Amino acid sequence: MDFLSILLLLGTVLLTAVLLLVTWAIHYHITKTEIPPGISQSFKLRCLHCLLIIAFGLNYVLNKMHIRVGYSLLRFLMDGIPPLKDPQLSIKNLNFDGVPVRMYQPKGSSDGGWRGILYFHGGIGMFGSIDAYERVCRGIAKESNSLVVSVGYRLAPEHPYPAQFNDCLTATTYFMKNIKKFGVNPAMIIISGDSSGGTIAASVCQNLVNRADLPKIWAQSLIYPYLQGVDFNWPSYQRNSRIPLFFQNQVVEFGLLYLQQDMSLVKDVLEGWHIPQDIKQKYSKWLGPENLPKECKWEGYRSPRPSSNPTRTYEGFKIAFEKTISPLLAEEAVVQKLPEAYILTCQYDVFMDDGLLYRKRLEDCGVGVTWYQLEDGFHGVLFFVNHWLFSFSGAQSGLNSIVNFIKRL
Repeated sequence: MDFLSILLLLGTVLLTAVLLLVTWAIHYHITKTEIPPGISQSFKLRCLHCLLIIAFGLNYVLNKMHIRVGYSLLRFLMDGIPPLKDPQLSIKNLNFDGVPVRMYQPKGSSDGGWRGILYFHGGIGMFGSIDAYERVCRGIAKESNSLVVSVGYRLAPEHPYPAQFNDCLTATTYFMKNIKKFGVNPAMIIISGDSSGGTIAASVCQNLVNRADLPKIWAQSLIYPYLQGVDFNWPSYQRNSRIPLFFQNQVVEFGLLYLQQDMSLVKDVLEGWHIPQDIKQKYSKWLGPENLPKECKWEGYRSPRPSSNPTRTYEGFKIAFEKTISPLLAEEAVVQKLPEAYILTCQYDVFMDDGLLYRKRLEDCGVGVTWYQLEDGFHGVLFFVNHWLFSFSGAQSGLNSIVNFIKRL
């Protein structure tokens, strides 16, 4: 068989696989995916979820055909079509001590210096980029009249954990040490991030509380953050277990992929069998569902059955208890010193309770918290602000709330 015939055969197989995948995705995910009535623009969310399933499926097919694309196809799709030039912003690509960043500065002047916001994008540490979050960072910079620095940290699995945290910490330290060069008021530095970027933002703030050689962080802005690896069965996980864009089982599956741990542990971790009872008891005063606000408790919650022998699973997953992965577990002496916080949670997000319990932890330690609940929000909604076909009203509501917090400080 000559080369052209092989190429045609591969093309036919690939096209057939794609058509089957699209047919299955449309039939199953558009018609059967659970979308609560509280989510506005539900059909648009169904279509978006379907496209994501097709993209992940196509990535899987290509890898099975030994067309090794890794995650590059998915990352390319996430970057999307870049927005047009914005005449109200000066945008520069820079390098902070080896870490690529993009700086968004409103044109004009700012009396007393700019507010300086460092933004860490979401994406499970494996997806996302400066380009992907262009619209989000432009929106924050323009509407809050602040200088925003989007950090392009390295991604796993090519760059294993904790490279993502290390890059963000490096960029933050460089920015703070050179703050006057950028015209930023050293008393007005905000650390922000969404999803796994919110995890990093919380961890960076904790890491810097005792750095006397750097300016104090003014505030932290955490947008539907993941904050702990102890319990994946909290009420928000159970209630939103099959609601797009991030299912309960996917949190554990992608978490294990990101941390490059044994994928056979998925079931045990989902069952809560990865943590010994003595360690769970140690954290219970912070993490128990009884600590949730009354209005956010769920009558359908069922406590998971404890494992009689969690040792193997615990040894394989204990990396998830490190403070850079689980900032909710930080020592009280650290939490007490943290700056004022803004926390955005979404009603239809598995991570909602992470944000609520961190809010309580901060408030119990005397840290001021502004909490905003996006009632029709789902995980990742902010990413779609001003995203033409897939722009959701909740994205603009979330952005408005973030901007209002920044302007009120």
